[in-house]
Amino acid sequence: MAKPKPDVVTCSECGQFNCYRHDTRYPGICATQDLAPDERAELVEIYGGDSLDAVIARAAAEVEAHYYCQLNRIEETVAFARRIGAKRIGIATCVGLIDETKILVDILRLAGFETRTALCKVGSIDKTEIGIPENLKIKCGHEACCNPILQARLLNRENTQLNVIMGLCVGHDSLFIRHAEAPVTTLVVKDRVLSHNPVAAFHTVKTYTGRMLDKKRLREL
Repeated sequence: MAKPKPDVVTCSECGQFNCYRHDTRYPGICATQDLAPDERAELVEIYGGDSLDAVIARAAAEVEAHYYCQLNRIEETVAFARRIGAKRIGIATCVGLIDETKILVDILRLAGFETRTALCKVGSIDKTEIGIPENLKIKCGHEACCNPILQARLLNRENTQLNVIMGLCVGHDSLFIRHAEAPVTTLVVKDRVLSHNPVAAFHTVKTYTGRMLDKKRLREL
């Protein structure tokens, strides 16, 4: 595979990771090494201040420290939400994960939070109305398009303090994040083939999912 030019900063090419523990050395081209002192100082000030960014950063670090390898992602979300002071949690869910979302709602309410849920098909706008031809529907007849912008707007109107993504489609999650006013965290990543566990494809890339390294196939997707 082609490697980036030596003057391009890209952490995926690094084998040192000295930025993590300071127990090795930095490579010749390194984003940490190239970080200007004034920008580093600015970042320390942001994370150490009292803004929402600072609250989120410290809450995430605290949850990691207290519960490392003890809590699952759902429990970590509860702990994180509490530490940022969220009272009302919005859930942007895929219709295909509504049963799991109902369980999540029960869990969050038991934990003392209010919940507001927005389903992906809310608004019931047919796919043909946005330019998708009938033959590209999953099934013929009325088929509502996903509506992540409305999902975000509905949760914005409810003044949620934290929004949770439950399996929105690739791209629809991007739109939701773009339009949501409250911080967004992802609980479930949609993968219809791998039971919503896309990491499994990486673990089998040398065997069952080796097609992902087929250059010609990838460029035709």
